[in-house]
Amino acid sequence: MKCKRCRAKAEVQVRHHNAAFCRPCFILVFQRQVQRSIEKHRMFTAQEEILVAVSGGKDSLALWDALIELGYRTTGLHLALGIGEYSHVSTTKTVDFAHRRHLRLITVDLEAQGLAVPTLARFTKRPACATCGTTKRHEFDRMAFENGFKVLATGHNLDDEAARLLGNVLHWQVHYLAKQSPVLESTHERLARKVKPLYRVTEYETAVYAFFRGIDYVVDECPNSVGATQLMYKDTLNRLEAVMPGTKLTFVRDFLTSGQPAFSAAADGAPQSCDACGMPSFGTLCSYCRLRREVETKQLMWQPPRAASDGR
Repeated sequence: MKCKRCRAKAEVQVRHHNAAFCRPCFILVFQRQVQRSIEKHRMFTAQEEILVAVSGGKDSLALWDALIELGYRTTGLHLALGIGEYSHVSTTKTVDFAHRRHLRLITVDLEAQGLAVPTLARFTKRPACATCGTTKRHEFDRMAFENGFKVLATGHNLDDEAARLLGNVLHWQVHYLAKQSPVLESTHERLARKVKPLYRVTEYETAVYAFFRGIDYVVDECPNSVGATQLMYKDTLNRLEAVMPGTKLTFVRDFLTSGQPAFSAAADGAPQSCDACGMPSFGTLCSYCRLRREVETKQLMWQPPRAASDGR
């Protein structure tokens, strides 16, 4: 099999594009896909500095690497979620990636603040993924605002977007469908524009890119993701993709072209400000502050009573 671009021996096949590439050409094509997504949706300009959310996984590190190679100014943002050894390895690989490339990295240690994901889940009796999502969204927004970034980039790939779209369509989550887009513009003075430059490339492609670029990333899935419905949706889409290559890309692309605009009227209005933290909220308190207050209240309730003084 020969490379579609240069006719050299191919090293990777991309079935949904009916093409194969050698290593240098695949890296070039991957980076060009990222660039085209940025330009098509006007995600950001070369003059803006981008805050890149990096978890230590292949997608976010591949995104950070591609943006650097494309000449964009970036800073990484890593949340140490306190999920045992998984978080320790994630942080180590993220820090090492930044150090080797002399990149600026901001790290937020949630465990040191007493707000590790397992702690939040235990005290609120909510699914770990739910507390994790709420915390990450809040911290991404807060750190972007406090550090003066107008754009926040995440490593969501085509598999992520297709699975999310499938779940929202199956349950007719109209409000979520209205907000599913490669670009979410700011609707509040403390909100950064959120962008997904990898939304057109598959998880397989990001894994190949990371391997070809020598990126050391966390291979294991988060232990809290076991049994997650998102993985079930991905498996279903993978089965369709195996029989009909291009299914995921067509599903997401056609939705963004003709389906998403039809749901735009269902999008939430402009948020107000949270009374506690000042971040965007659709109530008196934002979802993160409500979560945090619930944890703090239950921690106080579960503290053992102090021994009574005998007066001596």
